[in-house]
Amino acid sequence: MNEIGLITDNDLYTSSKNDKYYTNGLEFFYRFLVKNDQEAINKNILEFRIGQYIYNPRTIKANDARLNDRPFAGYLFAEAGRTSFYQNESVFKVAVQLGFIGVNSFAEEMQKEFHAIFNYKSVQGWQYQIKNAVALQTNFLFSKKLFVKQNKQNVDFHFQSKADLGTIFTGVSAGFLTRISIKKVLPVYDSNLYGGSVLANSQQNDSELYFYIVPGINYQLYDATIQGSLFNDSSPITYDLIPFRFNAESGIKYRKNNLNLSYAFIYRGKELKNDLVTGYFYGSIAIAYLFK
Repeated sequence: MNEIGLITDNDLYTSSKNDKYYTNGLEFFYRFLVKNDQEAINKNILEFRIGQYIYNPRTIKANDARLNDRPFAGYLFAEAGRTSFYQNESVFKVAVQLGFIGVNSFAEEMQKEFHAIFNYKSVQGWQYQIKNAVALQTNFLFSKKLFVKQNKQNVDFHFQSKADLGTIFTGVSAGFLTRISIKKVLPVYDSNLYGGSVLANSQQNDSELYFYIVPGINYQLYDATIQGSLFNDSSPITYDLIPFRFNAESGIKYRKNNLNLSYAFIYRGKELKNDLVTGYFYGSIAIAYLFK
């Protein structure tokens, strides 16, 4: 089996008035099974992805530099990743990204075209965006199922940790994930929780519908979309980070036969040292299709 899909992030998916900071994201991905010779591993999935992230201040009318409480920035990347699903329902993913931050991300053009198509207000202030830099990222995710011997079949708990190292983002995060379902939850290696719906058997007869929540702590060492490039200080507007943040995510994931759907509400704590800045939230919608 193979899986192809897209993920779209936008603050408008949570509120028409909440339009700031991480304002839009778009990703396309393709997943497929690869060879597995280890008994401890249920399966390995290889994934390719392209994406773009767009960041704004709290106002899009920011021709005055003093109104840029967060820098304009864009990140364009291509990714290759491998996820190993273990028989004990642990998950380990490693991914590498190559791309650009700055003008070469085409974030300005993307946002202005989007606003023009839907007759939204024009965006002003992109002349202050973070300058061009090459992106080389490595990203890691590890998840471990907790309370393995519990009798409840419609609820499970997991410890989840992430680490990013690269020229755009460097940081670590950890939290606890809970899945709650009306019926028995699928094993993580067959669930869409971490993209495990791609099965060796082409008969996709299982279905799932569950709510999940993931509160966590993030320690961010570096963020080029706020601080500018590691290799130059030419960006006109930058800020120092607030390294410790509280983050949270909750949502609903659904699968029926070949179709995967999900919606998530995502909160990010205050990220930078500016008295005007607050935490923020956005929505994420994903749709994917499984095929032979």
